[in-house]
Amino acid sequence: MGYTALEKMRRLNRETFGMDLGPMQPDLTGIEGNDLKSAALRFLHERCEGLFFNDSIAAEEEKQHVFRGKSLKTGQIPYNMQRDINRLCLARELSRFIESGSADDAYTVYYCYFEMVFGEFGKSKKMIELLSEFESNGSSLLMKHRDHYSHSVYVFTLGLAIYETNSNFRAAFKHFYHISTDENDKEADRTAAHKFLKLWGMTALFHDIGYPFELPFEQVMSYFEVAGLKRGSENPWLTYTNMDSMIRFGNDEKEHFRKLYGKTFESLEELYAHVVTLYLGEEYSFSEGHIFGVIHQKPLSPEIFSFYIDHAYFSSVRLYRELVNSKPGVSVVSKEYVDCLTAILLHNSLFKMAVAFYKSKDPTVHKPPLPMESFPLAFLLFLCDELQCWDRTAYGRNSRHEMHPVSADFDLSGNELRVKFFYDEAEQEKIEDFMAEYELWEKNGEEGDPPRLKEYSDMAVKEQRFAREIELIVDTSEIPLQVSAGLIKPDRRSKRVYLSASSFLHLYDFAVALNGRYSYHGMEKGIPTEELEAEFEKLSLEYQLSNIEQAKSFGHKLDALNCFYTDKPVDYDMLTAFTTEQTEVIAPLEHERWIREKESMGWRFGNAYKALDLSRLPCKSTGIEKNDRKMLRELFRMHELAMEGHPTEEEIRAHYHNLAGSEQEKDIRPFNSMLELIKKFDGLRIYQLPG
Repeated sequence: MGYTALEKMRRLNRETFGMDLGPMQPDLTGIEGNDLKSAALRFLHERCEGLFFNDSIAAEEEKQHVFRGKSLKTGQIPYNMQRDINRLCLARELSRFIESGSADDAYTVYYCYFEMVFGEFGKSKKMIELLSEFESNGSSLLMKHRDHYSHSVYVFTLGLAIYETNSNFRAAFKHFYHISTDENDKEADRTAAHKFLKLWGMTALFHDIGYPFELPFEQVMSYFEVAGLKRGSENPWLTYTNMDSMIRFGNDEKEHFRKLYGKTFESLEELYAHVVTLYLGEEYSFSEGHIFGVIHQKPLSPEIFSFYIDHAYFSSVRLYRELVNSKPGVSVVSKEYVDCLTAILLHNSLFKMAVAFYKSKDPTVHKPPLPMESFPLAFLLFLCDELQCWDRTAYGRNSRHEMHPVSADFDLSGNELRVKFFYDEAEQEKIEDFMAEYELWEKNGEEGDPPRLKEYSDMAVKEQRFAREIELIVDTSEIPLQVSAGLIKPDRRSKRVYLSASSFLHLYDFAVALNGRYSYHGMEKGIPTEELEAEFEKLSLEYQLSNIEQAKSFGHKLDALNCFYTDKPVDYDMLTAFTTEQTEVIAPLEHERWIREKESMGWRFGNAYKALDLSRLPCKSTGIEKNDRKMLRELFRMHELAMEGHPTEEEIRAHYHNLAGSEQEKDIRPFNSMLELIKKFDGLRIYQLPG
């Protein structure tokens, strides 16, 4: 029983009203396997039972007969029930992302995590959007670059799946954080799972947010690389100064970390050097002073590092500053959060090039790969970051012409990790040419280096360079790795890519403005943005996501009308209002989206909340009948416009046409509003394709 607060509310409703009114448990079928999706979702649905519950608030609710949780409004449901629904939201959004791999679906995974762990996502939304904006706009100027936004959510997913399926890693994580490793201790297991989700989410989702620092550096390098100049030695390069504004500690930071570590640090770099040495110094034979010197030079002296800038350094620094600038301030940065920041710092080149020297042929310099028990978060980040090479958008000029895996199948059973990476079958001829060349090399005695067709050759032939390189970085003795390659016809429809495109995501802004229609009844255009955001933040995560999903679906609906939006001036007729015929196309699509949304979150059809005796409410009345009945609707998770079972597209369309005109209008209004809203954000306009 993964959702205990929902079940508790269901029992209370049954006791109160004498009938089974819900809320119902979500459908958890299809998560039994050891593939990537099943394992990751099983972790969330089952191992994370009771996630972020607060027993003291629950006891207060029972004593005072007043609920503290948010649904459509604050105080409509129990606090822990809201936490169960939030977890269900995260699982749903992660499932959607695994199916599509799209940036829009990656965004909502970020959104769920941030809201569940930190709250008030809007105050940090620019940090989350920044990486996607920079990559989509600036990376095409580079020679080599691939997506890091959806990549990070894939890394997050893979880590959840490994934790769920690998008892060796679970034991290492629990031991590192002083939690019982007895798998029969269910309370300890839940405690560990909750901690892992929180720490791994921070580590995986934000490990590449420093790329906006690396991209300008690489743009300059690419500018000269095109001219045939040698990297760095024959051209200028960028460095970053005034780093004190990001890393220098104020008095409150010094005192905070002195209490945590028993030592005074002047800067974030000094803190990092201490923690890296604490975990790895003895095993890898380096001093705190030495590793501090390496860390300190990262932003200042790229020439020391073969003329490369380390985005990992900037990712960790940027995330630290975001945490410190939050409402709680530096007090939110626990030792465990420092572990996350340190794992991020290490993941790109610091561990590989300055700690393990993993490519060195000198046995006195080369060090062994990282064992999982030494630093579990870093181990898992290294492993997942290397493995996640499939379904990554290629932005760089050379990257766009290279062969990369389009998908991957995982078998995580038996504490092992078996991966088959699939390449586009359209590359068959290129692969056959390579294999012929490789077989000739074998026939001629394997003299010289073997032929390569990166990345295919690194996975498909006996050298297994891909797996071997990972094994030089992390110790896979307790999670044996097997890699193979195959061909597949990619299903690009799952990406849901339409003509509509903007340089920015805007999903949060669109969702905030769409929600403003309900509070301000058409007058939202004159309301300050801060006020609209405050209204949006009053909603539960489930209802915030509903507005975001509505905004995400706009491109799909415009595509059905042969229209698109863009921030670029184009030579097409501009659309300023939807015609009656156009609304007849998009309104049923919006109704289907809403029906599917309710279905995915376990809502059921019914209208008992409209007729039951309100004197029997399971909590204190609001004093307003309309509000009490809405509260019952949220407590039952029942809606008169929902549909039973898994209706077909045709059944939903018929359901829409049977709705009263006032209800149909609810499916039309959001998209009339969007015509006005998109003008607010970077000059977006809607255009009609000819014909």
